[in-house]
Amino acid sequence: MKIRILLMALLAPLMAEDWKLVWSDEFEGDSIDREKWGFQVGNGFYNYEARQWIHGWGNDELQYYSEGNAIVRDGKLVIQARKESLHGCGYTSARMRTVTRQGETLFSQRYGRFEIRAKLPVGQGLWPAIWMLPDDNAYGGWAASGEIDIMEARGQEPGKVLGTIHYGGCWPANVHAGGEFVFPEGKGIDHFHTYAIEWEPGVIRWYVDGKLFSTKQFWWSTSKRGPNGGEKPASEAELNPWPAPFDKPFHLVLNLAVGGRFLGPPDPTTPFPAEMEIDYVRVYEKEGGGGDPAPRGEGELPFK
Repeated sequence: MKIRILLMALLAPLMAEDWKLVWSDEFEGDSIDREKWGFQVGNGFYNYEARQWIHGWGNDELQYYSEGNAIVRDGKLVIQARKESLHGCGYTSARMRTVTRQGETLFSQRYGRFEIRAKLPVGQGLWPAIWMLPDDNAYGGWAASGEIDIMEARGQEPGKVLGTIHYGGCWPANVHAGGEFVFPEGKGIDHFHTYAIEWEPGVIRWYVDGKLFSTKQFWWSTSKRGPNGGEKPASEAELNPWPAPFDKPFHLVLNLAVGGRFLGPPDPTTPFPAEMEIDYVRVYEKEGGGGDPAPRGEGELPFK
C-alpha cells in the first residue's frame, strides 16, 4: 500500500466530513483491473437510431483506439497516443470506461464527488479528457440524456483546462455550457493536478487542485424528436422534469484523442508517443444521500 493511501485516510476529514469514499482505482498492480475498466476499440461507433456508422467518434478524430495503448506503470495508468498506422488511421490511442466492451456496467453513480489526479500531454492536436456519460439514454440519444466533462484540454493550450456539460435535446438540438480554469505561470497541464466535480441534485461544481472554478445550476432536457432528429421544446410541458438529464447514474470515461474539430490535427511539432498519466481515480458519495434538488438557476430556456 502506498504512503499516499494512508495520507488520504488521514486527510479525508479535512476535505469534507460528509463525503465518503465508495470506489477507487489507485493503479497499484502491474496491469489494468478488468473488474473496473473496459475498453472501446476502433475509430467510431454505429448509431442504431440513424442506422449509420459514425466515423471519428462524431468529432472527426484521427486515432484508432486499441487496448494495447493503455498500461499500468509505476503506480499510474498511462494512456499512450502513437503516430502509427492501424486499420486506416494514422494514429493509435486508448479509450477506457467503467463499462465492458459488451456494454455491462462495472461502475456508475448518480451524484457524488469524482476526483482524478492526472498529468496531461502537451502538443498540437492532442485532446485528453476525463468525462462521464449516462448508463442508459433514459431521455433519448446524445445529448438529451446528458454528458459531464470533468476535464478536457487542448494540447496546444497547456495553460488551461475546461469543464463542460452537454444537455438539451438529441442532436442537433443539443447545447452545452462550461467554464475554464487558467493555471498559474509554469503550472500547466504537463504537471500533476487534481481534477474534480461535486455533483449534487440540481448543481454541479468543478475544481482544480481544490479551487472552485465553475458552477452550473441551469440546464434542461427534452425528448422531443422530429424527422431530422432532436427538436427544441416549444413549452415547459415538453421538458423532462428538473433536474433531468443529470439525475441518472453516469459512468466514467478516460481517453486521449488525436485531432478532431475541437482542436485540429497534429503538426510536425507534436511529440509522439504522447502520454496521459493518471495517478488515481476516486469517487465519493455524500452521507445521507443527495437530498432534494436545488431549484433551476437563471438561464435562457429555448422557448423564452
